[in-house]
Amino acid sequence: MSKQDQWTSKLGFILAAAGSAIGLGAIWKLPYMTGENGGGVFFLLFIIFTLLIGAPILIAEFTIGRNAQKDAISAYKHIAPGKPWALIGYGGVVASIILLSFFSVVGGWIISYLARSFTGSLSNLTQEEYGNFFNTIISNPYETVIAQLLFMVFTIWVVQGGVSKGIEKANKYMMPSLFILFIILLIRSLTLDGAMEGVKFFLKPDFSALTGETILLALGQSFFALSVGVSVMVTYASYLSKKEDITKSAFSVVGLNIFISLLAGLVIFPAVFALGFSPSSGPGLVFVVLPAVFNEMALGGIFMFIFFILLLFATLTTAFSILEIVVAAMIKGDSAKRKKASWIAGITVFLIGIPSALSFGVLSDVKIFNLSIFDLADYLTSNIALPVGALFISLFIGYQMKRIEVQKEFDTGADPGRSLFKLWYFLIRYIVPIMIILVFLKSTNLI
Repeated sequence: MSKQDQWTSKLGFILAAAGSAIGLGAIWKLPYMTGENGGGVFFLLFIIFTLLIGAPILIAEFTIGRNAQKDAISAYKHIAPGKPWALIGYGGVVASIILLSFFSVVGGWIISYLARSFTGSLSNLTQEEYGNFFNTIISNPYETVIAQLLFMVFTIWVVQGGVSKGIEKANKYMMPSLFILFIILLIRSLTLDGAMEGVKFFLKPDFSALTGETILLALGQSFFALSVGVSVMVTYASYLSKKEDITKSAFSVVGLNIFISLLAGLVIFPAVFALGFSPSSGPGLVFVVLPAVFNEMALGGIFMFIFFILLLFATLTTAFSILEIVVAAMIKGDSAKRKKASWIAGITVFLIGIPSALSFGVLSDVKIFNLSIFDLADYLTSNIALPVGALFISLFIGYQMKRIEVQKEFDTGADPGRSLFKLWYFLIRYIVPIMIILVFLKSTNLI
């Protein structure tokens, strides 16, 4: 790893990691997954899984990445040479390609909405018209593919600039701006008539809605939201200085992620109930509800435009991290290859994502396991690849790496006498793998 390929500050690393984690996971996916899977009980499970499983896995990925100082594939080879653990890295790269292929489609939708909000064509519509508008956009084959391509081109452009000059610099401006606008939206949403019904739906668990599938989906959402399980954070941590406390960094990322997830729910669901929408509206929830909220605000058109800019930023911060794991695996520390590798990887992702972009239009009749191509890509990554990857990462840390090496990396940069190593190591060695396996068994009705 070249010397200049490092985060320039702890804040830069945390914002980049948080940007990867927050993105669409908290703002787009969590609200509609919560709405479709029982409301408060899903959100409660999401928080529990994030704290008990997601956070330990995040620290594990940080530990592996900083210890090896290499890309996701080479890190496992370096720590366990001649053993098949590198398959975790290979699986992570493949899963990242699939993940970004459908993720970029949503990025394209945001670009389409951003353009419409700029022209003012999203203002003064009825609630039914907002729903129809979303369906019109996602079913247009030319617009969805072109917008997806634009999203990937910008992602490639930033990633080819490297870590400090590209990813870190972009995140330092994007993330704080997003926080500020979300607070404004939160105030407006909570002051709508009937908003408290949405708060109750989001925060009060209804355990009668609890199923095995709900549990698996909540686990998958916790991994998706933290970007763990595909070794994205192994790659990000490989650029991290030995001076930094990885535990503090992980808690900062987890805390920001839960906070933004809470904000997103408190923006979306009060508005859903106040304006008469269905909480189980699926992937289009954010695109249908929030424009309607802006329509209820003074200067709503301006706020709507700003929001979609920031939502695009949040989506891009996640896309940067996903593409980076692929690029890093291709260049293996040789920064001279970064530009070419970024374009090759990015265009490949775009091409693979075209069927997902068309799955709401010309390919809407194509179903695989009763899922659209878009939904299949989402399910394979979020509910299979991420949990399986997280399981093997926990086993790698707990049973392959030497405990003394793990503890040394864990405690490097930490305050003396403040180590949480024993608690974390117990969780990662015993609790995390058992919980992941039990969730899988429960979801398949085997227990």
